[in-house]
Amino acid sequence: MGTRGEQRLSVAALRRWEAMRFGMFVCYGLNTYVGAEMPNGQDPATRYAPDRLDVDQWVCVARDAGMKYAILTTKHISGHCLWPSRHTDYHVGHSGNQTDVVAEFMAACARRGVKPGFYYSSWDNHHRFGSLSANIAPQPLEPSGPPANRSSAYVTQAYLDFQWDQITELMENYGPVAEWWIDIPHLLPRDYRNRLYAHIAARQPQTVILNNHGIGDGSEVLMDRAWPTDLMTIERFLPNSATGHRKWRLLDGRYYYLPGEVCDPIGNAWFYTEKDRPRSDAELLGMYLTSTSRGANLLLAVGPDKHGRIPRHSVAALARLRKNLNRLGL
Repeated sequence: MGTRGEQRLSVAALRRWEAMRFGMFVCYGLNTYVGAEMPNGQDPATRYAPDRLDVDQWVCVARDAGMKYAILTTKHISGHCLWPSRHTDYHVGHSGNQTDVVAEFMAACARRGVKPGFYYSSWDNHHRFGSLSANIAPQPLEPSGPPANRSSAYVTQAYLDFQWDQITELMENYGPVAEWWIDIPHLLPRDYRNRLYAHIAARQPQTVILNNHGIGDGSEVLMDRAWPTDLMTIERFLPNSATGHRKWRLLDGRYYYLPGEVCDPIGNAWFYTEKDRPRSDAELLGMYLTSTSRGANLLLAVGPDKHGRIPRHSVAALARLRKNLNRLGL
């Protein structure tokens, strides 16, 4: 396999990403206000209405917890955008708080020395353009239309053009980021994924580009669902206990170096809910130690509340985790 591999980025560059070890997944948006992880996309933009929005607080909490990077959910399944996109009116500019959260996030990361990243969901229940979303009943013209289940979900060319334009807009308006996190990529045709990956890489050659594999321990690279990718996601799991995260993979006869990233919430839910609370100190410490000892970074999801701030219980849990890691010399 040599020491280079066939991946786009050098092994040295990918190891610099691995050296960050710990990041915050900032799960925030309209979902927070409608109380649903997968909104139907029909809620008015005005439902998003933080009254004490403090993006700098999020980034300070991440920095103080020892996190070196943070990924922001710029657009989740609701379709509501945390920046004033010119491609839709379903964004913060028409919401209860018109702050450009993406711009604030980038500025806060620059001030606090935290590497920024953008999450973008390919599953969009608002901007459907004739697509069949995975959790919305179809309205076929004929009774023989497709059933409403995840395996039959699809997106149209009009939606693909919309996603391309929005990702281009984010790149043009907010500068380079350390990581692009593309969710639900299996809805995108492989040729489109190839072209989108190349498009992002051409404009931001130093970034790592992740197509999410979804729930699993990272043992299997699903080339038909999530390729190309610079990283392997390990969602709501830990790396394989027998092998750890295998970084070198033989794919289509070629070797690739693919670092791993565990992503899991600080509690049970990705987005803030009133009753959800952080896991125990022992479990959070175990998540970090197990992820990193098995060769993967940990991207811990933390949800700001309806005020627009990370709640005290999450701040306290992260502070205790930092103290526990310091005691271990980590």
